[in-house]
Amino acid sequence: MRTRTALLAMTALAASPALALASTITGPYVDLGGGYNLTQHQHMSTPATGATGHLHQMDGYTGYLSGGWGFGNGLRVEVEGIYAQSYNTIFGGKHGKNGQTPRSRANGSNQGYGGLINVLYDIDLAQFGIDVPVTPFVGIGAGYMWEKYHLHDGSTVSNGMKSMSRTGGGFAAQAIVGAAYDIPGVPGLAVTTQYRFLTQTGSQSGVNIGSYKDTAGNRVHTGTRYQHQFILGLRYAFNNAPPPPPAPAHVVVPPQRTPARTYLVFFDWDKSNLTPRAREIVAQAAQASTHVQTTRIEVNGYTDNSAAHPGPRGERYNMGLSLRRANSVKAELIRDGVPATAIDIHGYGEAHPLVATGPNTREPQNRRVEIILK
Repeated sequence: MRTRTALLAMTALAASPALALASTITGPYVDLGGGYNLTQHQHMSTPATGATGHLHQMDGYTGYLSGGWGFGNGLRVEVEGIYAQSYNTIFGGKHGKNGQTPRSRANGSNQGYGGLINVLYDIDLAQFGIDVPVTPFVGIGAGYMWEKYHLHDGSTVSNGMKSMSRTGGGFAAQAIVGAAYDIPGVPGLAVTTQYRFLTQTGSQSGVNIGSYKDTAGNRVHTGTRYQHQFILGLRYAFNNAPPPPPAPAHVVVPPQRTPARTYLVFFDWDKSNLTPRAREIVAQAAQASTHVQTTRIEVNGYTDNSAAHPGPRGERYNMGLSLRRANSVKAELIRDGVPATAIDIHGYGEAHPLVATGPNTREPQNRRVEIILK
């Protein structure tokens, strides 16, 4: 009952949602350790005679070697070989059916060895805001163990008990609580400390392990074996390289825009027709548009602030004149091979002069069309 309760408690702890984010070992690892083994007193009986007694356990030691695999989410599975030894004394108990003396005794030792499969869970303390190089873990295991008893007669054998030396096996289970301490400067290497509650279970009447007999040759039975182990170990994880740095964010570099190129075409006063020199400049602009990455060609017409007609009528006239000049340049660009759909024209009249002047002033540089390659 105690074994079942302990295993259920460890299983519930490992499955707790609060621990679901733990992350430690990824890939293969090896683990070895050793330490102190304390075995609880075992009940002994001879069913044929009714005689009973106790196997009094004393100090012992234990060791293990395991190899496992970590899944990167805190969960680990490993296969373990284990060895444990303790020294003990058998004391006889009450009188049996054939009247044995109760103070019979034998001394000796026993060894346990076997294999278990363990399932463990590492608890990542970082998720709780604790930044230390320590990783607690819990686990459970199950397998098979053999127990070899070697006992010899002690101070009194008046009941006829003989020595016992025999090996028997049975189902074994364990619960594990421990912590791993990362060793600075050695990635993957950690010192571990553990407490293990190991039990070799049997039937209700106990595990029949061998030939401890009275004078009539009756076999002796022992009860379930419970062991408390305190272990110091060393563990090495092979996939211990630091994770690769995150890939740099994809940065979209906008294409380099070619600076706008501007060509100026000048006109005579109150004219919108092109001079020979103006045609040369338009041809240069048309040729440049085929050699430079051009997305749009703007053709903007302007006038000076003098007008053939005074007043508001003159402003309207100049607006129209600037647009006619822009259309003249567009027509010449098309003749030079520029697609009409690539050309946008605007007329700005007297606005945006190149040279500031007084009112009603003829200024040749303000009578212009700007060809802008964008």
